[in-house]
Amino acid sequence: MDIAYIPSPSHGVLHLGPIPLRGYAFCIIIGVFVAVWLGNKRWIARGGRAGTVADIAVWAVPFGLVGGRLYHVITDYELYFSEGRDWVDAFKVWQGGLGIWGAIALGAVGAWIGCRRRGIPLPAWADALAPGIVFAQAIGRWGNWFNQELYGKATDLPWALHITSATDGRVPGYYHPTFLYESLWCVGVGFLVIWADRRFTLGHGRAFALYVAAYCVGRGWIEYMRVDDAHHFLGLRLNDWTAMVVFVLAVTYIVVSARLRPGREEIVEPGADASGEDEGDGEAGAGASVGLDKKSGEKSDEKSGEKAGTKAEKKTDGESGGKNGVDEKADEKAAGEGAGDADAEPGAGATSGVSADAGAAEASADSAGAVKSEAESAKKG
Repeated sequence: MDIAYIPSPSHGVLHLGPIPLRGYAFCIIIGVFVAVWLGNKRWIARGGRAGTVADIAVWAVPFGLVGGRLYHVITDYELYFSEGRDWVDAFKVWQGGLGIWGAIALGAVGAWIGCRRRGIPLPAWADALAPGIVFAQAIGRWGNWFNQELYGKATDLPWALHITSATDGRVPGYYHPTFLYESLWCVGVGFLVIWADRRFTLGHGRAFALYVAAYCVGRGWIEYMRVDDAHHFLGLRLNDWTAMVVFVLAVTYIVVSARLRPGREEIVEPGADASGEDEGDGEAGAGASVGLDKKSGEKSDEKSGEKAGTKAEKKTDGESGGKNGVDEKADEKAAGEGAGDADAEPGAGATSGVSADAGAAEASADSAGAVKSEAESAKKG
């Protein structure tokens, strides 16, 4: 009776004319994009600038690819340098063979260079990128499905992987889909890191260390199920020993780091917050300046209008007052002269009239001068 199973793809590569489109390469590329996208969101949430994660990934990704390939070639050197093998195949990354241990180790060197150039602490950047890295691993593992590689022991479980290829020593049959186990485990680790980071406010590289430790736990039991050729030491595969050593180092780092540097970094990218505040302050300052200038202009116009009106009124009042004063004095003078003429007596009356005329003339002159002074003062005012 046939059992349920996971089918393997009949081809791991499609050709677009002379250009080969390999499923393994697409899985790696998609994983990198997911890691950078999620890492960028987490970096911005922690106070960094948008695009910084991608800028540093330009250094980390190439170093990681080289490191992953070196680890695989060194630990499985007989596949490339033994008798009957072609050493050129060591450079054919698209055929599979990337060791995550080497990828993380050398990728960290590339990330350190990128962070140093930007003045950013590497642990903070690694914390932001940790869930994205493990999600990228989950996607990348499906590249092994396209290549029909890295499967486990034979099984009749409903989710068994059906291997159909007989190349490179493969035996067609039904096996544990260890690629799927690891992919699902990586997804779980990614959500674990996100939850723990929010719950415990992890910082100074502890979120990344948690990812490493949790991944090593899963890799240990998954590696034990695999049946592909590998070097053994004391009855365990080399990758099992690597997972145990790295697990201990990661847990030790979490404990020591929590004691020496508790909490989380307040500033992950120098100048990121200040630049945003400066831009906001500049816009607010410009708006305030425009408002003040507008108000100053309005007040200035109002004051100018009030002064002009006041001067016009004073000038008009002064001129009217001056004219009225002159008219009144002239009337008084005429009345005085008339009265003098009417009351005049011969002799003394004439003398008195002359004296009165002289006094009236002097008074008239004084009055005219006073009126003139008042008019000038009014004009000046």
